[in-house]
Amino acid sequence: MKRIKKSRVSTKVASASVLASFMFLTACGSGGGGSAASKEQDASGKVTLSFITQSSPLAPADPNEKLINKRLEEKTNVHINWKNFTKDVFVEKRNLAVASGDLPDAIFNADYSDYELLKLAKDGAIVTLNDLIENHMPNFKKVLEEAPEYKSMITAPDGNIYAFPWIEELGSGKERIQAVDSMPWINVEWLKKLGLDMPKTTEELKEVLIAFKTKDPNGNGKADEIPLSFINKPGAEDLAFLFASFGLGENPDHAVVSNDGKVIFTAAQDDYKEAVSFINELYKEGLIDIEAYTQDWSTYLAKGKDQRYGLYFSWDKANITGANDTYDVMPPLAGPDGEVNVTRTNALGLGRGKMVVTSANKNLETTAKWVDQLFDPIQSVQNNWGTYGDDKQQNIFEFDKEKEMLKHLPLEGAAPVELREKTSVGGPLAILDSYYGKYTTMPDDAKGRMDIIKNIMAPNMKAENVMPSVFHSIQELDRLTTIETDLFAYVLRMRTEWYQNGKVEAQWHEYLKELDRLGLKEWLEIKQGGYDRATK
Repeated sequence: MKRIKKSRVSTKVASASVLASFMFLTACGSGGGGSAASKEQDASGKVTLSFITQSSPLAPADPNEKLINKRLEEKTNVHINWKNFTKDVFVEKRNLAVASGDLPDAIFNADYSDYELLKLAKDGAIVTLNDLIENHMPNFKKVLEEAPEYKSMITAPDGNIYAFPWIEELGSGKERIQAVDSMPWINVEWLKKLGLDMPKTTEELKEVLIAFKTKDPNGNGKADEIPLSFINKPGAEDLAFLFASFGLGENPDHAVVSNDGKVIFTAAQDDYKEAVSFINELYKEGLIDIEAYTQDWSTYLAKGKDQRYGLYFSWDKANITGANDTYDVMPPLAGPDGEVNVTRTNALGLGRGKMVVTSANKNLETTAKWVDQLFDPIQSVQNNWGTYGDDKQQNIFEFDKEKEMLKHLPLEGAAPVELREKTSVGGPLAILDSYYGKYTTMPDDAKGRMDIIKNIMAPNMKAENVMPSVFHSIQELDRLTTIETDLFAYVLRMRTEWYQNGKVEAQWHEYLKELDRLGLKEWLEIKQGGYDRATK
């Protein structure tokens, strides 16, 4: 389970009600439009639609090879011609298709930003979905009735809905699964071997990392241990978790909200400066992975699988070092003033731009009804995680026909993210908190994460507010995009330099002046306005 990330399709096979719900699709009309959009309907009434999508390199190149999609086609009588790209090239290919005018019927797993959605709508490349949802999507309407806050979150300022969302809930408030993104995982076997206690303060952490470096905790006679590693960019593998020990902390979007409702830019606060200085202390001691500033996921993963890290950061340790007892979560640390804090992330289990329908689509009703099946609870659960009954590879679930419920199977050592990327299909879906225990069980990795958040993280979260998911106007988004392009890049560059050269104190005044020159005050005004509207 994730924010997006990453998370971040079979139906009730024996259910007469669900089988009946598929009957309408066989009678939908044909047609097509655009050179890439489909026009085909065969003698049996099967409609063919053309979609662009993205998937993991671990997944089949043809999404129709996935068992989930095979079952979905059988039940809906709709065939999808997929043009599938791996994630690394998808955005480029997606944008080229739109720019050329060679539009498919829809773009699945589109992951459009709010700005992109409004721009596409303004240019007439995508259609509004309000009427399609109202007239042809009972499953999705049921989701919006049970959780009405999502209707306002997916509705643009002009009152239109332009994309089908991805929604994943688990927990709420400070205890929701996305309340913490990056978690610190420490090698407890090394602690035990060296007779060290779990660090409770930032200074104790420094001493532990020095011991990891100098006392050969893996016992091989080589200095090949990596005391501290991370990926130096916003995300679950960043070390920003440590910043909260010095004050407000840090978020990937550099925003926190005070308890009196004021939006604050984290990277302009004095406690941010103190946190950066602390990382420089670790750097000067030679405790930081020399590849931390340049490594990608695959490099990070390879060293993790070799158990070379003393401390690293990730959403789930199973994805990096495996689901074993070598690593455990490190609780939040007290900073120099003795205070303990955990920064609440602004992430929400919502992807607003998960799928769009293009203006080339002449099978709008059929498309809407097909998408509506993805919002059936049993279907959504499988879209998100994977399926059952696959005799060719490991399954995520077993299906309890009597209870019409999907039960998670043991992962048997498999990395959750890898197994899910092979078998799930993603796309628009909804998993509400009420689904657990009714339509599905909670994944084992999610249980562990929820326990950590509830018992270790949430009690130390000082912030009562988070930034809501604001759908800004295109004018606001245009300014935010323009400002953030330079502002965020500058913040990351200076942070990286300061980690290594230690000049944060000397350069801080000029840094703040440059933040203002790059538009920080306007950024704060727009963010504050959005927060006020959303919480009004």
